[in-house]
Amino acid sequence: MGDARQYFALPSPFAMKRGGELHGAHVAFETWGTLNAARDNAVLILTGLSPSAHAASNAHDDSPGWWEAMLGDGKAIDTSRWFVICVNSLGSDKGSTCPASIDPATGEAYRLRFPDLSLEDVANAAHAAVSSLGIAQLACLIGCSMGGMSALAYMLLHPGSARSHISVDTAPQAQPFAIAIRSLQREAIRLDPNWKEGNYDIQGRMSAASAPKGGTQKAGAGCAGAADIHVAEGGTYPDIGMSIARKLGVITYRSAMEWNGRFARIRLDPEQRDDDPFGREFQVESYLEGHAQRFVRTFDPNSYLYLSRASDWFDMAEYGHGSVHEGLKRIQIERAMVIGVSTDILFPLQQQEQIAEGLEAAGADVEFVALNSPQGHDAFLVDIENYSRAIGGFLSRISSHAEAAHKGHAEY
Repeated sequence: MGDARQYFALPSPFAMKRGGELHGAHVAFETWGTLNAARDNAVLILTGLSPSAHAASNAHDDSPGWWEAMLGDGKAIDTSRWFVICVNSLGSDKGSTCPASIDPATGEAYRLRFPDLSLEDVANAAHAAVSSLGIAQLACLIGCSMGGMSALAYMLLHPGSARSHISVDTAPQAQPFAIAIRSLQREAIRLDPNWKEGNYDIQGRMSAASAPKGGTQKAGAGCAGAADIHVAEGGTYPDIGMSIARKLGVITYRSAMEWNGRFARIRLDPEQRDDDPFGREFQVESYLEGHAQRFVRTFDPNSYLYLSRASDWFDMAEYGHGSVHEGLKRIQIERAMVIGVSTDILFPLQQQEQIAEGLEAAGADVEFVALNSPQGHDAFLVDIENYSRAIGGFLSRISSHAEAAHKGHAEY
């Protein structure tokens, strides 16, 4: 298994929306397919809070990606036709500059000295990376979950940067329920004594010397790709806080319908229980524990805090004089598909309708898809049949300008 990541050095300094700036910052990304001569067949994917840029396997890294069933030759996002880019969010520890990265001014990790992060910063960093590839306009911008909010910021801040958009289970602003859940997740991390005010032990950070010096570089070409976070042997780390945060998240990512259908009130076998009188007794508890243990040491806690808060801060109403609808009306695209799930409690279907109405009012040709998947917010990761049908169908109805010219007519 190799490393397919490439690294783009952001302009230095890179100004942040809420103040402060980054020096020598970079973002990681991966690509699939071939960019055509006209450079107009590019599709950009912006991710949720925790995924990396490795959306699918490729020639450099054959390990399955987080959207493996959706992306590839002949799949819904067809890499034989589209040049696909997935950018790791600025602030994420999966290869991009984040709170665990080295601050070149001090030679130490930023930790809580990292500037306040917004999804507008995430969008601006992604746009800079795309522009570095010589792509002036995307054929389609796809945003999933938090990435859908970043995508709205991308299109708003960079008018004309995308011809079409697929919005997947996202929101134009965080509602109180989502804010409350994320607030509890952050509190769980911060109340863990081993968080140590953000000063827990980490290693494996990308050093200032190994970061890309300019332009785009592949992993191993002067940028070792060592931005992934690892816990120092014997070091302190907020395992308990991260575990609770993950469990809270998983509960909201699925629906009560699915919890009832999968687990009911089935208890663990006696040999699967521990000696704690208040320990795990039901299968659903064991499921949550398994999810938590697979996650806790794979994501930097401070990065989690920053990205979580950025999700709460994002609000399209800021760009519409207090109105989400007016903010969405400022987005300039030709065509959009907005997908939502009736069982999503984190990003309710009403918010998808709100996005669709706003983009339509802006003049876009909008398709609204309401799915009844029982998997809740995570449906886009597991209900591949329905999402493939929707996303693949939409992409099959659009074309790059080069394709349209070849056919003698435009398909928009």
